[in-house]
Amino acid sequence: MLRKGMLATVAAVFLLYGCGGSPAGAPARQSVTLKGSDTMVPLVTPWAEEYMAANPGVDISVTGGGSGTGIAALITGTTDICAASREISAEERKKAEAKGVKPSETTVARDGIAVVVNPSNPVAELSLEQLRKIYTGATVKWSDVGGPDVAIEAYSRESSSGTYVFFQEHVLKKEDYAVNVRLMPATSAIVQAVQSDANAIGYIGLGHAHEAQGRVKVVAVRMAEGQPAVAASEKSVLDGSYPIARALYFYTPDPAAPAVQQFVAHCLGAAGQETARKAGFVPVK
Repeated sequence: MLRKGMLATVAAVFLLYGCGGSPAGAPARQSVTLKGSDTMVPLVTPWAEEYMAANPGVDISVTGGGSGTGIAALITGTTDICAASREISAEERKKAEAKGVKPSETTVARDGIAVVVNPSNPVAELSLEQLRKIYTGATVKWSDVGGPDVAIEAYSRESSSGTYVFFQEHVLKKEDYAVNVRLMPATSAIVQAVQSDANAIGYIGLGHAHEAQGRVKVVAVRMAEGQPAVAASEKSVLDGSYPIARALYFYTPDPAAPAVQQFVAHCLGAAGQETARKAGFVPVK
């Protein structure tokens, strides 16, 4: 049985903190969840960190898993923001609207998909057609594209990745990947595989290529035979000369919560876009 003094103490604590665990009168902490594209993790993580530093009352959790995973979470209401390196499909939008979710699209940055090989590989340039043949299985040896007489080990993201879908649509021309292409669960796994496998080739976002300098070699890409090969860079993505480039998106419910709107506005602001540039992505503003 509690004594009177203890009862008074418990009552005081209850009045001070209330049912929510925060001091009475203090503003409630706000939580924002962001899920989706692995390509965008090196971008959205510093955005979240700098926003939380400037807004101590806001917690932002960032997880990857792929664009498809993020879109599925948006549809089921288990994330506030989906980061996607591809556009939401008509079927996904229909599923969202059936759940009462109206996805709102915001372009937050641009990206080039860098083709990478092991630093020991002498191949420095490839055309879109050569890449298509490598990833569909028509070309199986490096000697067919100017390299040594060894088998090509091709690495790709898995099918839930927006990068996988974009590469298939824009490089493979919607053909299927060859059965021997190794599907990796994350971009970091592709970097590790290419770094350790002298015969490997992979494709990763420009931001990841920026981080992996020295561990992999970025191959310049030409639109077609006879045209100059172009390296993936901020300049070549902005001027349209790099052939494998795309927009990066946030998808949010419409209307979004005020904390979500304020975070998106920060990402699109001058400071947020400069952070995108420093992370190896291409600003939209």
